[in-house]
Amino acid sequence: MTGQVRTVDGRVAGRRGQATRQKLLDCLSEMLSSSPYRDVKVIDVARKAGTSPATFYQYFPDVEGAVLEIAEEMAKEGAALTDLVSGRAWVGKAGWQTAEELVEGFLDFWRRNDAILRVVDLGAAEGDKRFYKIRMKILNSVTNSLTDSVKELQSKGRVDKDVNPAAMAGALVAMLAAVASHQKGFSAWGVKQAELRPHLALLVHLGITGKKPTK
Repeated sequence: MTGQVRTVDGRVAGRRGQATRQKLLDCLSEMLSSSPYRDVKVIDVARKAGTSPATFYQYFPDVEGAVLEIAEEMAKEGAALTDLVSGRAWVGKAGWQTAEELVEGFLDFWRRNDAILRVVDLGAAEGDKRFYKIRMKILNSVTNSLTDSVKELQSKGRVDKDVNPAAMAGALVAMLAAVASHQKGFSAWGVKQAELRPHLALLVHLGITGKKPTK
């Protein structure tokens, strides 16, 4: 944990306080993985962390406030998704590798953070601007880089000038997010993860380059 951590009333938390605060966040994250967000109560989080509700309220105004803290940290991790696209090649075999690694990285990130992303999606869908901004921060990390990739390919005459880079990138990232949040559901259609990813990479490659990949 970096920087100063403050309590709700503005006091700087000491090392012990920071450890307690982090334990509360860790326990909340664990509970979100097994319980519906609306069912998680302060008293249950405090009990799981081996402390009291009063201690919880020293660091967070409510469960939602603590969830936002977890979501913000996740969004910082999500910003690194841009590395899967930024400066990467989209021509020849390297282009297929870029598409594959983008799909792998994106789906893996979503799977690791599935519980908190479900809450973020719920909040964003209900119109909560705080959750919406967090969701867009994650998606923008990939969308902006893909937009630049399409623009670069256009400048070299490899992609039709009629293609709108931002529209194409946004559509592909929205598709990735939808598929990522539905990963478990594909098994009901008889689709295994090992089969899903290359097909998703194919769609990404076709969308960015307009061409079938060279494998």
